Amino acid sequence: MVNRHTALKIRKTHRYLGLFMGIQFLMWTISGLYFSWTNIDDIHGDQFKNVAFQPKAFHNLLSPSQLNIQDGIKTIEMRDLNSTPYYWVNNSQLINAIDGKLKNGITEKEALYVAKIHMKDDLKVTTIARIEEAGKHHEYRKKLLPAYVISYDTDEALKAYVSIKDGKFQTVRHRSWRWFDFLWMTHTMDYDGRDNFNTIVLRAFSLLGLITVLSGFLLWFTSSPRIRKLIKKIKK
Repeated sequence: MVNRHTALKIRKTHRYLGLFMGIQFLMWTISGLYFSWTNIDDIHGDQFKNVAFQPKAFHNLLSPSQLNIQDGIKTIEMRDLNSTPYYWVNNSQLINAIDGKLKNGITEKEALYVAKIHMKDDLKVTTIARIEEAGKHHEYRKKLLPAYVISYDTDEALKAYVSIKDGKFQTVRHRSWRWFDFLWMTHTMDYDGRDNFNTIVLRAFSLLGLITVLSGFLLWFTSSPRIRKLIKKIKK
C-alpha cells in the first residue's frame, strides 16, 4: 500500500488535472448532447430547401462536340440560369448551351433565380451581396469564390450561397448550423479548420483525459478502506 505522502500527491494531481480538464470535458459533453439531440438534415437546412426540386428539361442544345474547347472536354455539367441552359465545362468555363457563347460569371438576378428554385417559395429575400473571400472561420469556407450571399427574412438568420463563377447553388446556413459548427470545433479541438482529428491539442487533451481518469482509479484504490483491509489480509 502506498504511504500517506504518495496518496496526497496522487490526490493533488487528480484534483488539478480535473480542474484543468474540466472545461474541455464539459464542452465534449455539451457538444455530444447537442449532436445526439439534433436532426442532421435540419442542420443542413433541408427544412428551408425545395426538397422536391427537379432540374428543368431543355431541348435543341448544342452538342458538347460543337464547343470550341482547346484541351477537350474532361467534365461537363448543366446549369439553369434564369431559364437559360449553360454548360459548366472542365470546372472552369460557363458556356451558353444554345449559342456557345462564353459567360463570365452570373448576375445578381441569375443568382436570385438559382436560389429561388432551390429554396422554399414562402421565403422572403431581404438582401443580396457579393463576397470575394472567406476566411478559415467563415460559414462559407472551402467553397467556390466569389459568391453571392442571399439573406432571408427569418428568425434563423437564414442565408443561401450561389457561386458566381459557375452559377451553382452551393449551400444554406442558419443559426442552428452555426451553433453546430461552433460546438463541432470545440468537440474536435480543431480551432483552425474544424475537421482535423489529428491536432496536437486534441491528442494532448485526450492523453491528459486518460491520465485524469486513471489517477481517479488510483486515488480510489489507495484510499478505499476495503482495499486496505484486503491488502492487510493478504499480507497476513
